[in-house]
Amino acid sequence: MTQDELKQLVAAAAIDLLPHGEIIGVGTGSTVNFFIDALAGIKQHIRGAVSSSERSTQRLRAHGIAVYDLNDVGQIPVYVDGADEIDPSGAMIKGGGGALTREKIIAEAAERFICIVDQSKLVQTLGQFPLPVEVVPMARELVARKLRDIGGEPRERTGYLTDNGNLILDVHGLRITQPREFETRVNQIPGVVTVGVFAHRGADTALIGTATGVERRDFV
Repeated sequence: MTQDELKQLVAAAAIDLLPHGEIIGVGTGSTVNFFIDALAGIKQHIRGAVSSSERSTQRLRAHGIAVYDLNDVGQIPVYVDGADEIDPSGAMIKGGGGALTREKIIAEAAERFICIVDQSKLVQTLGQFPLPVEVVPMARELVARKLRDIGGEPRERTGYLTDNGNLILDVHGLRITQPREFETRVNQIPGVVTVGVFAHRGADTALIGTATGVERRDFV
C-alpha cells in the first residue's frame, strides 16, 4: 500500500470512534485532510468541528461542516490529529504543518486524543524529525541560543509565519529520551509560545496504518 492509502485507512478507522451529535476537534496535516474528507460523509451525525488551523477550517467549510470557536464550545469529547513522530508511551512530535500551538490547545480541551498515523511515524525515541518550536519574533535569537545550549541545531523555517503571527524554529539533532521533562524545559524559555513535544498531553489512542491493516494502541 502507498503512504496515502495508509493515511486513508486510518482516517476511515477514526470515523468509527467518533461520538454522534457532538463537536469534534480536528487537527492539521496530510493525514487529517483524509480524515476531514471522510468526516464529510457523516457530517449529518455531528454538530460541527473545532479546527486547529486556517487550512483545516477552509477544508471543513468546503465540505459544509460548521466550524466553531473553542471559546464558545469549552470541552470537546474527542480530538483527531496526526503526528510527525510517536513513541511507545504515546508522546509525540507535532508541528510539521506549523499548527502546533493551536493543536496543543485543542488537545488539552479534549477528553480523548486520537492520533492517526502511518507506520513510518513510529519511533522508539523522539527527535529524528526536526522539532518545531513556535517563537515570538523578537525572541528568535535568544531562543535559538538556549536550544543550542541543550544540544539542538535550530533553523528558522524560512518565509513562514504561523496562524498566530509567530516564527518557527525547527530543531535538528535531538534525542528526546524524557519527553515530559524536555517539553517543560523548552516551554519555560522566554519567547517560546510552545514546543512541538506533546508528552504532558499525549495520545490516548493511536490508529496506525500498516500493510496488514489498522493497528490500534491505547495508552494508559
